[in-house]
Amino acid sequence: MSMRPFTHTITLAEAKTIIDAGITPLMRHETIVLDDARGRVVAADVVSALDVPPFDRASMDGYAVIAADTRGASADAPTPLTMTARVYTGDMPDSVVRPGTCMEIATGAPMPAGADAVVMVEDTSANGDRINVRTAIRVGQNVGPRAADIAIGHTVLREGDVLNASRVGALAAIGAAAVNVWARPSVAILSTGNEIATQGTALAPGQIYDINRYTLSAIVQDHGGIAHPISTARDTLPALHAAIDACLAHDLIIFSGGSSVGERDLILDVVRERGEVRFHGIAVKPGKPTLFGMIEGKPVFGMPGYPSSCLSNAYILLVPVLRRMAHLPLTAPRTMRMPLAARVASTPGRHQFYTVRVENGTAVPAFKASGDITSMSRADGYIEIEAEITEVPAGTEVTVTVF
Repeated sequence: MSMRPFTHTITLAEAKTIIDAGITPLMRHETIVLDDARGRVVAADVVSALDVPPFDRASMDGYAVIAADTRGASADAPTPLTMTARVYTGDMPDSVVRPGTCMEIATGAPMPAGADAVVMVEDTSANGDRINVRTAIRVGQNVGPRAADIAIGHTVLREGDVLNASRVGALAAIGAAAVNVWARPSVAILSTGNEIATQGTALAPGQIYDINRYTLSAIVQDHGGIAHPISTARDTLPALHAAIDACLAHDLIIFSGGSSVGERDLILDVVRERGEVRFHGIAVKPGKPTLFGMIEGKPVFGMPGYPSSCLSNAYILLVPVLRRMAHLPLTAPRTMRMPLAARVASTPGRHQFYTVRVENGTAVPAFKASGDITSMSRADGYIEIEAEITEVPAGTEVTVTVF
């Protein structure tokens, strides 16, 4: 087999359209405990079967009173009341507040029958059981009413809500021990190539350590998926077919390496034999030798082997796929406008993603080469250079998309 140079590439916009047409959200769901719920997506509306709080409660430390008893009370002319009991959190009072009396009450404790307000302890003075109220208060003051937060029948969360700390808290408030959520996509990650070595082993001559397995796994985990690295496959058709068999147990398959045009770049052949290639080659830099296809209904990405190319395309192409499959909302990237610190040249006819560092309010070029992971690891983000532009002069105001 000889070299097979690209005869045609598609634009980035065309690639995104093709990918979007091949991706659907997963329709599996599962029930998980609240301890594991952060970041998951609710799969069905959650309706409360109880009131929160389930009783009227004091919202201040002080005294449960009948508001009418405090009419006219002031610091100069306090109203005396007789304290008859104390109410603590977790206790249900078994007596009634009657005119001329009060009960000491803790924040969060149930309101006793007869009382309709709480006077703060700071607005009183005590002499034994004699409580002098130094301010007039209104009915309901310093009281949290039953169902003030959540009422029976109230929709606490809706399908599609992403569970953050406060939403998990709302579930806990209604007594839910578990929640129904959309399943996360299971993603097979497969590095290919005879030159790939595993960390912890000695490098043989001509070998390099696997980088893409870890960068792709981090992307998957950051955007709602579960990464399942598969053992590295050698550059032979039998090895790649066997690897495909292992990958098909998952929802999404990502190869890295083997998607270019060399004699041993066999991913194109394997995907064609096992399924359908929907595109091969995008007019971008880095990341031109990128493949997308389908095998047995499973989306397949063939990512470039060079680490910067692979990671760049993962940010641009893979992240939206993961989030859509996981029912997560698409996120708007954070951007900054600033001048470019030095001239950048660009390959004509290819939409370039050029990494930069942010230093002293300027965008400093950071890209070294597609094979250099430090082009990404030492960068804060990237600028985009349109396909028809061949040079961006120093001082040009650019938009930096932050990683």
